[in-house]
Amino acid sequence: MKKYFVFVIISFITHTLSAQTTVQDTTFKKIRFGGYGEMLYQHMDYGPDRYHATEGAPSDSRAYISIPRAVFAFDYKFRHDIVFSTELEIEYGGTGSAMELEYAEAGEYEMEVEKGGEIELEQFHITKSFGHAFNIRLGHMIVPVGLTNAHHEPIFFFGTTRPEGEMAMLPCTWHETGLAILGQFKKISLNYELMVVNGLDPNGFSTANWVGSGRQKIFEQAVMTSPAFAGRFEYNGIKNLRLSASGYIGNSAKNSSKPERMDGLKGTVSIASADAQYLSRNIAVRANFIYGNLSDSRAISKANTSFRKTGYPITDVAQGAMTYSVEAGYNVFSFFSSIKSKLMPFVRYEYYNTTEKIEDGGRQMPRYKRDLLTVGLNYYILPNLVLKADYGMRRIDSGNFNNENTIGIGVAYVGWFAKK
Repeated sequence: MKKYFVFVIISFITHTLSAQTTVQDTTFKKIRFGGYGEMLYQHMDYGPDRYHATEGAPSDSRAYISIPRAVFAFDYKFRHDIVFSTELEIEYGGTGSAMELEYAEAGEYEMEVEKGGEIELEQFHITKSFGHAFNIRLGHMIVPVGLTNAHHEPIFFFGTTRPEGEMAMLPCTWHETGLAILGQFKKISLNYELMVVNGLDPNGFSTANWVGSGRQKIFEQAVMTSPAFAGRFEYNGIKNLRLSASGYIGNSAKNSSKPERMDGLKGTVSIASADAQYLSRNIAVRANFIYGNLSDSRAISKANTSFRKTGYPITDVAQGAMTYSVEAGYNVFSFFSSIKSKLMPFVRYEYYNTTEKIEDGGRQMPRYKRDLLTVGLNYYILPNLVLKADYGMRRIDSGNFNNENTIGIGVAYVGWFAKK
């Protein structure tokens, strides 16, 4: 049991080297190589189109198996105070051509050719340390807004999939290019990170994913005409408890691929988030809250209808989006001193609505108001290798449309494979 919590602590320290703390890390001298990954099987009792029928998704029986992501990380110390870090993420088997059905609210579906999976450079940055309290980072890095973006490895959440609410309204995992200052104030147990990065592209904003599809990955270069600002603070001064707050603000209109069609608009994206984690020997509890606001949402929606063949969705975007969640688990093997592995039943509740607030005169879209109850088990075969199983029941608009039930089985790992 002690080995597991030592691993959690080490994983947190080594992850935050790549994501959000200092380079004063003693777990490796020169180089290290590692990563994390997931394999997933899901069975659904509902059809994929919840929008066309008046009652919601029709009854169905379907199943999928996939490798959602395999991430390979490499860190290199030029010297003790200068560290290069990079992560390469392969999603759903890489790139290629795939057919995908896309459904629109109260409309017919289309079939389009899109990339079958992705290979992305998730991180690529150099950090110069001036001490624990002040460091400078330049490059492509994680935007640590929300609990899952800041701590996205699969051992840091229960369930076979990442929390749906965050994935529905934000890019996840969110990574952008820019400059950050970051560090630790040890006397007050506070970690911080402040960054300026390229902003979002409003042409990618949509009904289903709010600004989540606005990350600039379709084109070869990211527009930075209107940069964005993000920050995160984590307080660890209470035993077993971490309290965090994060935020993001940036205008998006001038980052459009055709900014002349956004003339006179700002498209300001502002996001506020708070999260907490309690992690003791046998108990894990996490909670998260995110609210976002988009100015000029109706005008952006109208402008986006004139964009074709970009690969972006062409649907209305709401002014406000919101999600909150809480999950808790307990290690039942703690009652048996002879068992060294760990079995944690858990429960997770989420609410999320990517159309939480509609600008005056806009159309209400209740099918995007969702809440999800998930129960399941996490069995830690090894400290860094976990077998997951869960059952989720999703309600649409408080039960006014058909419920959607999913059974999932997954395997996830994380760790450094080699270092010296």
